[in-house]
Amino acid sequence: MYLLDTCILLEYLLDQAKADEVEKLLLRASGIPMGISEFSLYSIGINMLREKQADRFIEFVDDMLVAGQVRLIRLGPPDMAAAIAESARRFGFDFDDAYQYVAAEKHNLTLVSFDADFDKTERGRKTPAEILEMTRKE
Repeated sequence: MYLLDTCILLEYLLDQAKADEVEKLLLRASGIPMGISEFSLYSIGINMLREKQADRFIEFVDDMLVAGQVRLIRLGPPDMAAAIAESARRFGFDFDDAYQYVAAEKHNLTLVSFDADFDKTERGRKTPAEILEMTRKE
């Protein structure tokens, strides 16, 4: 299962440079088990409302989480207290990256991100293009 980082989804929703790459992955989502963290959901909501795109955010939630097959991944208080602070110290992550990394680690997920900060970890990361290439070979 793959954990979609906040930057992946914002890339698509805000129609940024690699939006097409993300869109191709999302179109294949029905055959690829994916999740997003609760933190990502809130971050996306903050960004979309700031961009005056509340309707697009509602559509995103409906398409991905309500009607779609993307799972919401949550972390609890014990994860915040120990694991997030530890990964932030260990890898020099900000809170967002630490949250994503711990969620991926705790739930044994492959992190999908454009953020190269994850390359310095044992888990690493995959880009949407890498996942699409892997699924083509299967």
